[in-house]
Formats: sequence, structure tokens, C-alpha cells
Amino acid sequence: MSSISLATPTASCVEDAIGVISNELTETVRALDPQEVAKAAGVVLGARRIYVAGAGRSGLSLRFTAMRLMHLGLSVCVVGDTTTPAIESGDVLIIASGSGTTRGMVAIGETAKKVGAHLVVLTTDASSPLAKLADEAIIVRAAGKQQVERAASKQYAGSLFEQAVLFVGDVMFHAIWQQNQIPTDVLWRRHANLE
Repeated sequence: MSSISLATPTASCVEDAIGVISNELTETVRALDPQEVAKAAGVVLGARRIYVAGAGRSGLSLRFTAMRLMHLGLSVCVVGDTTTPAIESGDVLIIASGSGTTRGMVAIGETAKKVGAHLVVLTTDASSPLAKLADEAIIVRAAGKQQVERAASKQYAGSLFEQAVLFVGDVMFHAIWQQNQIPTDVLWRRHANLE
């Protein structure tokens, strides 16, 4: 048990948090370039298999996207899962990395490119190694986890980026779903039934 004593937030403090997070996320997602997301969606739809990777919370956010793309009937793998097969030419790897410099993610991106797979990157830094390596980069106007100054974001670490990654994935899914007019019951048949 922890010896740290933390105070329970007041309703006013919670209300402030709701305002900060919703305002920052709204501003960030409105700054997204729809062309970047559309191009990335085109690469994803042209792939034989889709792989997703990200360290920490960025990776967790991309797992949401993996599930939704599977609901569309696409073949999706999560890097690091024991059943994930080798990536090959004709596949696409989607990486989320706020800094675009996370060593493990850069190495994974380099491996994917070496075998001829396409690379889609979500990052805050258009000049980062991952963004430069990418076939398509989606630039998220959010603070990276190392940018601790409050001017970049009032939220802790890379929270805003990670929230935006989830949002971008849902935007991509929703746009593909609506563009192709797929009936909801078709998606629902692919929903997990071993629950």
C-alpha cells in the first residue's frame, strides 16, 4: 500500500479538468489535415495486412483503431502479440509516437520499410526520424511527453497526443465506414463474441 496521501478532487476541480481536456482536444483535432488522414486511409485500405505499434499509452490508443479496422473486415495485427506474423511487402505498419524518436518504434519502422512494407506515422514532429521514414505522416499539433512546459498543454506528459491518436483512428474508421456505406449489422457480426 502506498504511503502517499492524496486529496479527493472537488467537483469544481473535476469541472476544470473537463474544460481543459475537452478544449485542448477540440483545438488539436480541428488542426488536423484531412488530406493527411485521407492519404493514410488509402495506404491502409491498399494493404494486405495492417500492423499497429506504439509504446505505452500511444500503443494502447492504436489498439482501439486496430479493433475498428478489424470490424471493417480488414486483417489487423498488434505488434508484440504472440500471434503476430512477420511483416512483409504489401503490408502497412501504423506507428504512433509523439516525439517520433522512440528508439524501439524507429527500429520497428526501419524493419518494416526494409522488407517493403508501407509506414504510416502519427507524431507531433514533422521533422522526426519516424516522420521522415514514413510513407504518410499525420502530424498532430500536440505536446510530446517531453514537452513539460504548461504552454504546450495543461495536461500531463503526452496525454493530449494519446487522446488525439484515438480520435484520428476513429475518424479514419468512421470515414471509411461511411464512404463505403457498410451496414452496421455487417460490422456487428465481426464484433467479439467470446466475452
